[in-house]
Amino acid sequence: MELEQIIYNLVLHGGNARAEAYEALDAAERGDFEEAEKHLEKADEEFYEGHKYQNMLTQGEQSEAPNFLVIHAQDQLMTALAEKNLIKRMIELYKRVNQLEKRQK
Repeated sequence: MELEQIIYNLVLHGGNARAEAYEALDAAERGDFEEAEKHLEKADEEFYEGHKYQNMLTQGEQSEAPNFLVIHAQDQLMTALAEKNLIKRMIELYKRVNQLEKRQK
């Protein structure tokens, strides 16, 4: 596979993972935790799809030296992972707040 295709897929799947994670957060803010879980599952799927392309780079399938675009694409995917993990924790907090609000009513 061409290096440019790998870079494109890293950015694509990293961006999709981030978007799904934020959709999950939006759903949790509305109290729709079932929808939030669906988006988190999609975020995981997108991340792991991107991770396949990351492995192509790290396992030496590309002989070219890493360049700015490779570094940027890797950063996009890893930032998506960090944000997804943080959003998962935030959703757990929303669940707790939601439970407490229900108790007070």
